[in-house]
Amino acid sequence: MRSDNRLMRWFHTDTPWVWLNAGAVALCLLTLLGILLLISIQGLAHFWPKGLVQAEVTADSQSRRVIGAVIRHEHVSVRQLQEAGLSLDSEQAEVQRTLIHSGNREFSDSDYFWVLDNALSDRHYPDHLAVFERTRWGQLYGYLRGLSENGTLLQQGPDIDQDMLWREFEQRRQRTEALQQEIDRIESNMLGQINRTLEQLRLEQRRLELLGPLKVPQLEVLARERADLEQDYHLLQKRLTRLQQQVTRDHFHVEVADGRVLEFAMVDVIRAYRPNGMSLVDRLEHFGIKLWEFLSDSPREGNTEGGVFPALFGTVLMVLLMSLLVTPFGVLAAVYLHEYAYQGRLTRIIRIAVNNLAGVPSIVYGIFGLGFFVYFLGGSIDALFFPEALPAPTFGTGGLLWASATLALLTLPVVIVATEEGLRTIPSSLREGALALGATRAETLWRVVLPMASPAMMTGVILAIARAAGEVAPLMLVGVVKLVPQLPVDGHFPYLHLDQKFMHLGFHIYDVGFHSANTEAAQPLVYATALLLLLVILLLNLSAILMRNHLRARFRTLEPEL
Repeated sequence: MRSDNRLMRWFHTDTPWVWLNAGAVALCLLTLLGILLLISIQGLAHFWPKGLVQAEVTADSQSRRVIGAVIRHEHVSVRQLQEAGLSLDSEQAEVQRTLIHSGNREFSDSDYFWVLDNALSDRHYPDHLAVFERTRWGQLYGYLRGLSENGTLLQQGPDIDQDMLWREFEQRRQRTEALQQEIDRIESNMLGQINRTLEQLRLEQRRLELLGPLKVPQLEVLARERADLEQDYHLLQKRLTRLQQQVTRDHFHVEVADGRVLEFAMVDVIRAYRPNGMSLVDRLEHFGIKLWEFLSDSPREGNTEGGVFPALFGTVLMVLLMSLLVTPFGVLAAVYLHEYAYQGRLTRIIRIAVNNLAGVPSIVYGIFGLGFFVYFLGGSIDALFFPEALPAPTFGTGGLLWASATLALLTLPVVIVATEEGLRTIPSSLREGALALGATRAETLWRVVLPMASPAMMTGVILAIARAAGEVAPLMLVGVVKLVPQLPVDGHFPYLHLDQKFMHLGFHIYDVGFHSANTEAAQPLVYATALLLLLVILLLNLSAILMRNHLRARFRTLEPEL
């Protein structure tokens, strides 16, 4: 009885609730760390070079050779396999099966397949098995057996020195890579610049035609400039043709799993390596190269290979533009509501409306942005400033500007509420003291009130960044696309092209995860991209938090002593 009373007294103290709160916080932190650990392991493992296995697979009394990378193992019940139509005689309740990536996508319906471990035999890991990463058809697995140049066979066969053949292959691949980089430079920079200038001349001619009949001197100037550009274009095309003939000179021969020796173009190879013969240092170097490629390259093969740099760049740029748009409007609205507006029924209704706007589904903001920003504002801008480009829209279609404006509208209530809460914590005595010393109301606001409320403003911006960076639904309507060939920033005036469409990490995750035809190939990229998005949001928030702490320390002297 005495112990029960002691327990009841302990229960009525604050100690149980302290432990309950601490346990809840610890559980949340452990859950968060577990999710981050899972995403990190699944995502970063994609960049580690996996060894290639060669084995015999026996099924229905027939045996075939397979070459591939082991992705993962799992245990599956025998009853489940039997219900799926697989004839399996086993006394065990479960058997282990292995997922193998066989590559060579152009020769099979699927480059991933499951095989029971008891059907695998004669497993070994030859050092000369090679991985050829290609611009199309994914990875190619097999043995390098020969090289050819312009259709002439240089060396071929399994008996030649494999190391010498591999060194020759690498030299020719590096030569082809240098030629391809020159081709890309001509196509994207030189020819791209000429095409842009020709388009500007066409728009200039159209603009002059809208103003009135063209005069002969104007037509002659435009025709002369166009002729000069077309001549330069013709010379570059000749140079490009010669380079394309050189870049398609080399081919290589690979023995695939079924024993055939097939010929492939060297220009299609991005990278080649032999994972079974790599040391730990080589594997770490390869891991760094693949990770950097993921961060700095563009996607390919339906976004299931390559990098995510356009999506990373578009996400960061959009969040920065959104912050520049939402901060002044949110702060001005909060200052007016708290400092200038009459605190009556109308102001209370406005505050209730602002709070309710924070709970509106994001897709509604996307529809509003499409109707108001894109169709109304963008269409009006095109009619006023870009009539020569019509009916092709300039700002009358989704783009970076309208996506940033839509997300700024979505996060505006957060900034307003956070800023107004910061203004509410500032004592009235500070305002009255500044006014008593002769400062105007505007001077009091700029020199006393806003500096002290700046940490609260930054808190609102932090919350806005955290929400906007992960939004996908509204962006699908106002400017985000699956793949865009160029960045919205380049070296041509006006340098930042707010009318261009862009890529976003959140939409990239959605597209790769749900619209990819090859789900097994897309799965590790989904984890890697999700990890990158979390890191981007973390870095943006940390930057805002450091700025808030700096402002808080700077204006701490203005706070009254309690």
